[in-house]
Amino acid sequence: MDSLGAIVRFFEQGGAFMYPILVVFGLGLAIAIERWMYLTVSGASNRALWKKIVPFLKAGNFQEAASMTSKSKAAIASILTYGLYRVKSARRRDDVEKAMEESLMEVLPRLEKRTHYLATLANIATLLGLLGTIIGLIRAFTAVSNANPADKADLLSASISVAMNTTAFGLMVAIPLLLVHALLQTKTNQIVDSLEMASVKFLNAITERQLKPAGAAG
Repeated sequence: MDSLGAIVRFFEQGGAFMYPILVVFGLGLAIAIERWMYLTVSGASNRALWKKIVPFLKAGNFQEAASMTSKSKAAIASILTYGLYRVKSARRRDDVEKAMEESLMEVLPRLEKRTHYLATLANIATLLGLLGTIIGLIRAFTAVSNANPADKADLLSASISVAMNTTAFGLMVAIPLLLVHALLQTKTNQIVDSLEMASVKFLNAITERQLKPAGAAG
Protein backbone atom coordinates (compact mmCIF):
# COMPACT_ATOMS: atom_id res chain seq x y z
CA MET A 1 0.00 0.00 0.00
CA ASP A 2 2.88 2.40 0.77
CA SER A 3 4.36 1.93 -2.69
CA LEU A 4 0.97 2.48 -4.30
CA GLY A 5 0.48 5.65 -2.28
CA ALA A 6 3.93 6.89 -3.31
CA ILE A 7 3.06 6.31 -6.99
CA VAL A 8 -0.23 8.21 -6.60
CA ARG A 9 1.52 11.13 -4.88
CA PHE A 10 4.23 11.16 -7.54
CA PHE A 11 1.58 11.32 -10.26
CA GLU A 12 -0.51 13.99 -8.51
CA GLN A 13 2.49 16.20 -7.84
CA GLY A 14 3.57 16.08 -11.47
CA GLY A 15 0.76 18.34 -12.60
CA ALA A 16 -1.44 18.39 -15.69
CA PHE A 17 1.22 17.12 -18.09
CA MET A 18 1.24 13.74 -16.39
CA TYR A 19 -2.11 12.93 -18.02
CA PRO A 20 -1.09 13.36 -21.69
CA ILE A 21 2.06 11.33 -20.96
CA LEU A 22 -0.16 8.61 -19.50
CA VAL A 23 -2.31 8.70 -22.66
CA VAL A 24 0.83 8.34 -24.79
CA PHE A 25 1.85 5.34 -22.69
CA GLY A 26 -1.60 3.77 -23.15
CA LEU A 27 -1.45 4.20 -26.93
CA GLY A 28 2.07 2.82 -27.08
CA LEU A 29 1.16 -0.17 -24.93
CA ALA A 30 -1.87 -0.96 -27.10
CA ILE A 31 0.21 -0.77 -30.31
CA ALA A 32 2.99 -2.88 -28.78
CA ILE A 33 0.61 -5.65 -27.67
CA GLU A 34 -1.24 -5.70 -31.00
CA ARG A 35 1.97 -5.78 -33.05
CA TRP A 36 3.59 -8.44 -30.88
CA MET A 37 0.55 -10.70 -31.17
CA TYR A 38 0.26 -10.12 -34.93
CA LEU A 39 3.93 -10.85 -35.59
CA THR A 40 3.90 -13.91 -33.33
CA VAL A 41 0.84 -15.36 -35.07
CA SER A 42 2.23 -14.43 -38.49
CA GLY A 43 5.52 -16.20 -37.81
CA ALA A 44 3.80 -19.32 -36.52
CA SER A 45 1.36 -19.49 -39.46
CA ASN A 46 4.23 -19.02 -41.94
CA ARG A 47 6.17 -21.92 -40.44
CA ALA A 48 3.11 -24.18 -40.32
CA LEU A 49 2.18 -23.51 -43.95
CA TRP A 50 5.74 -23.97 -45.16
CA LYS A 51 5.97 -27.38 -43.50
CA LYS A 52 2.77 -28.46 -45.26
CA ILE A 53 3.89 -27.22 -48.67
CA VAL A 54 7.46 -28.59 -48.72
CA PRO A 55 6.41 -32.20 -49.57
CA PHE A 56 4.34 -30.97 -52.52
CA LEU A 57 7.21 -28.84 -53.80
CA LYS A 58 9.65 -31.75 -53.57
CA ALA A 59 7.17 -33.96 -55.42
CA GLY A 60 6.59 -31.33 -58.09
CA ASN A 61 2.89 -31.14 -57.25
CA PHE A 62 2.63 -27.38 -57.73
CA GLN A 63 -1.12 -27.49 -58.35
CA GLU A 64 -1.82 -28.87 -54.88
CA ALA A 65 0.66 -26.43 -53.34
CA ALA A 66 -1.07 -23.52 -55.07
CA SER A 67 -4.43 -24.75 -53.82
CA MET A 68 -3.16 -24.69 -50.22
CA THR A 69 -1.49 -21.28 -50.43
CA SER A 70 -4.51 -19.64 -52.07
CA LYS A 71 -6.69 -20.65 -49.12
CA SER A 72 -4.26 -19.43 -46.44
CA LYS A 73 -4.03 -15.90 -45.04
CA ALA A 74 -0.39 -16.29 -43.95
CA ALA A 75 2.14 -13.80 -45.31
CA ILE A 76 4.15 -16.56 -46.95
CA ALA A 77 1.02 -17.82 -48.70
CA SER A 78 0.69 -14.65 -50.75
CA ILE A 79 4.33 -14.81 -51.86
CA LEU A 80 4.23 -18.49 -52.79
CA THR A 81 0.90 -18.10 -54.58
CA TYR A 82 2.43 -15.45 -56.82
CA GLY A 83 5.35 -17.75 -57.55
CA LEU A 84 3.28 -20.87 -58.13
CA TYR A 85 0.92 -19.21 -60.59
CA ARG A 86 3.84 -17.53 -62.33
CA VAL A 87 5.49 -20.92 -62.85
CA LYS A 88 2.64 -21.90 -65.16
CA SER A 89 3.31 -19.07 -67.62
CA ALA A 90 7.01 -18.30 -67.07
CA ARG A 91 9.86 -20.61 -67.87
CA ARG A 92 12.69 -18.45 -66.59
CA ARG A 93 13.64 -18.38 -62.91
CA ASP A 94 14.03 -14.58 -63.04
CA ASP A 95 10.38 -14.11 -64.01
CA VAL A 96 9.17 -16.18 -61.07
CA GLU A 97 11.59 -14.41 -58.73
CA LYS A 98 10.37 -10.97 -59.81
CA ALA A 99 6.76 -12.01 -59.20
CA MET A 100 7.62 -13.18 -55.69
CA GLU A 101 9.58 -9.99 -54.97
CA GLU A 102 6.53 -7.98 -56.00
CA SER A 103 4.39 -9.94 -53.56
CA LEU A 104 6.96 -9.46 -50.80
CA MET A 105 6.72 -5.70 -51.31
CA GLU A 106 2.97 -5.99 -50.70
CA VAL A 107 3.46 -8.08 -47.55
CA LEU A 108 6.12 -5.87 -45.92
CA PRO A 109 3.82 -2.93 -45.09
CA ARG A 110 1.50 -5.27 -43.17
CA LEU A 111 4.42 -6.57 -41.11
CA GLU A 112 5.84 -3.12 -40.39
CA LYS A 113 2.48 -1.44 -39.84
CA ARG A 114 2.28 0.91 -36.79
CA THR A 115 5.61 -0.25 -35.34
CA HIS A 116 7.27 3.08 -36.18
CA TYR A 117 4.64 4.88 -34.09
CA LEU A 118 6.32 3.55 -30.94
CA ALA A 119 9.48 5.57 -31.56
CA THR A 120 7.37 8.65 -32.25
CA LEU A 121 5.34 8.16 -29.08
CA ALA A 122 8.55 7.72 -27.07
CA ASN A 123 9.82 11.07 -28.36
CA ILE A 124 6.48 12.71 -27.61
CA ALA A 125 6.52 11.37 -24.03
CA THR A 126 10.05 12.76 -23.50
CA LEU A 127 9.14 16.16 -24.93
CA LEU A 128 5.92 16.36 -22.90
CA GLY A 129 7.93 15.59 -19.77
CA LEU A 130 10.42 18.35 -20.54
CA LEU A 131 7.66 20.81 -21.38
CA GLY A 132 5.87 20.01 -18.14
CA THR A 133 9.08 20.56 -16.19
CA ILE A 134 9.81 23.89 -17.89
CA ILE A 135 6.30 25.19 -17.26
CA GLY A 136 6.52 23.94 -13.68
CA LEU A 137 9.82 25.78 -13.18
CA ILE A 138 8.37 28.98 -14.65
CA ARG A 139 5.49 28.80 -12.19
CA ALA A 140 7.87 27.98 -9.35
CA PHE A 141 10.10 30.99 -9.98
CA THR A 142 7.06 33.21 -10.37
CA ALA A 143 5.68 32.03 -7.02
CA VAL A 144 9.07 32.38 -5.30
CA SER A 145 9.50 35.96 -6.48
CA ASN A 146 6.46 36.97 -4.43
CA ALA A 147 7.24 34.80 -1.39
CA ASN A 148 8.77 35.67 1.96
CA PRO A 149 12.60 35.83 1.58
CA ALA A 150 13.04 33.43 4.49
CA ASP A 151 10.89 30.80 2.77
CA LYS A 152 12.23 31.22 -0.77
CA ALA A 153 14.85 28.46 -0.62
CA ASP A 154 12.49 25.82 0.76
CA LEU A 155 9.67 26.81 -1.60
CA LEU A 156 11.99 26.79 -4.63
CA SER A 157 13.47 23.36 -3.85
CA ALA A 158 9.99 21.88 -3.30
CA SER A 159 8.68 23.42 -6.53
CA ILE A 160 11.64 22.17 -8.59
CA SER A 161 11.23 18.67 -7.13
CA VAL A 162 7.59 18.61 -8.20
CA ALA A 163 8.39 20.05 -11.65
CA MET A 164 10.95 17.32 -12.32
CA ASN A 165 8.30 14.62 -11.87
CA THR A 166 7.03 15.16 -15.41
CA THR A 167 10.49 14.66 -16.94
CA ALA A 168 10.98 11.52 -14.86
CA PHE A 169 7.59 10.14 -15.89
CA GLY A 170 8.21 11.02 -19.55
CA LEU A 171 11.47 9.06 -19.48
CA MET A 172 9.84 6.14 -17.66
CA VAL A 173 7.35 5.94 -20.55
CA ALA A 174 9.81 6.64 -23.37
CA ILE A 175 12.49 4.08 -22.46
CA PRO A 176 10.20 0.99 -22.44
CA LEU A 177 8.54 2.14 -25.67
CA LEU A 178 11.94 2.44 -27.37
CA LEU A 179 12.94 -1.01 -26.12
CA VAL A 180 9.70 -2.56 -27.38
CA HIS A 181 10.16 -0.75 -30.69
CA ALA A 182 13.60 -2.34 -31.07
CA LEU A 183 12.24 -5.79 -30.17
CA LEU A 184 9.40 -5.50 -32.68
CA GLN A 185 11.78 -4.38 -35.41
CA THR A 186 14.00 -7.37 -34.70
CA LYS A 187 11.00 -9.69 -34.78
CA THR A 188 9.82 -8.16 -38.05
CA ASN A 189 13.26 -8.53 -39.63
CA GLN A 190 13.36 -12.18 -38.59
CA ILE A 191 10.02 -12.82 -40.32
CA VAL A 192 11.17 -10.98 -43.45
CA ASP A 193 14.39 -13.00 -43.50
CA SER A 194 12.39 -16.23 -43.18
CA LEU A 195 10.15 -15.18 -46.07
CA GLU A 196 13.16 -14.43 -48.24
CA MET A 197 14.73 -17.77 -47.30
CA ALA A 198 11.51 -19.60 -48.13
CA SER A 199 11.40 -17.80 -51.48
CA VAL A 200 14.93 -18.94 -52.30
CA LYS A 201 14.16 -22.53 -51.31
CA PHE A 202 11.00 -22.40 -53.43
CA LEU A 203 12.92 -21.12 -56.45
CA ASN A 204 15.57 -23.80 -55.97
CA ALA A 205 12.86 -26.48 -55.84
CA ILE A 206 11.31 -25.12 -59.03
CA THR A 207 14.68 -25.04 -60.79
CA GLU A 208 15.48 -28.61 -59.75
CA ARG A 209 12.16 -29.89 -61.09
CA GLN A 210 12.72 -28.08 -64.40
CA LEU A 211 16.22 -29.44 -64.79
CA LYS A 212 15.34 -33.08 -64.04
CA PRO A 213 13.72 -33.85 -67.43
CA ALA A 214 16.70 -32.35 -69.25
CA GLY A 215 19.11 -34.39 -67.17
CA ALA A 216 17.13 -37.55 -67.75
CA ALA A 217 17.03 -36.93 -71.48
CA GLY A 218 20.77 -36.46 -71.58
